[in-house]
Amino acid sequence: MSDRPIIRSFFDEATNTVSYLVADATTGAAAVIDPVLDFEPASGRISTASAEKLLAEAEKEGWCIRWVLETHAHADHLSAAAFIKEKTGALTAIGEGILEVQKVFGPLFHADDIEADGSDFDRLVADGERLELGTLDIEVIATPGHTPACVTYLIGDDAAFVGDTLFMPDYGTARTDFPGGDARQLYRSIRRLLSLSEDTRLYMCHDYKAPGRDSFAWETTVGEERRSNPHVRDGISEDEFVAMREGRDAGLPVPKLLYPSIQVNIRAGRLPPAESNGRRYIRIPLEEAPA
Repeated sequence: MSDRPIIRSFFDEATNTVSYLVADATTGAAAVIDPVLDFEPASGRISTASAEKLLAEAEKEGWCIRWVLETHAHADHLSAAAFIKEKTGALTAIGEGILEVQKVFGPLFHADDIEADGSDFDRLVADGERLELGTLDIEVIATPGHTPACVTYLIGDDAAFVGDTLFMPDYGTARTDFPGGDARQLYRSIRRLLSLSEDTRLYMCHDYKAPGRDSFAWETTVGEERRSNPHVRDGISEDEFVAMREGRDAGLPVPKLLYPSIQVNIRAGRLPPAESNGRRYIRIPLEEAPA
């Protein structure tokens, strides 16, 4: 029996997001990781085309989707978790730090339908917790720093899905200036991942094609990150990383889809409830410029 999962990747260039369909070869049990709900901000149009590709692939292979795993509450794309759950009966899971994220953003969007107790998700997972995927084991590794809810899913022997914690070895690491983010915490989370076996495969949630690279890429290894990542390769201290990360974050723009993404993703991919006219709305909190 192999403990190596079958992995299919789906890249959404509009948001630079990679979603994954991961299956157990023995039983056909499968998990979807970080699925994308297509959203056109200019028109407000929602589409499930990307998620349907995942479902079609699972159906073609005869796999049964058991889990929808979120690595965190994303700020750059809307989650299709609710759609996939509706179509398959799969359970949704996210790190237990989502409670902190919901408490911050629920009031900001005046989202009275959110209880801020994580109940929008079927399962809140904690560090060291294990989930079953057929004969495969999914180990949850808490990797906060980008957000409080960030987790990595280590599936089988050697496949780790790291969310936004790390990028490819030629690109670097995630920002830490969102509410609850912490550069020192991120460094420690990353060093924990880099303590895994050097041949552990790492699967990114995003790729932005570093300068000089011609194509998108999202799979690497612990060894490559330790040797080459400009932010956290071996020899870079925690204090050096924190100074670099906080300095970079101070000049970063707000993600284009921050508000639409967060208010859907803290609801586990559920759209905001319809208002009295029957329509759903994305809310944009306004800030008045100082006089």
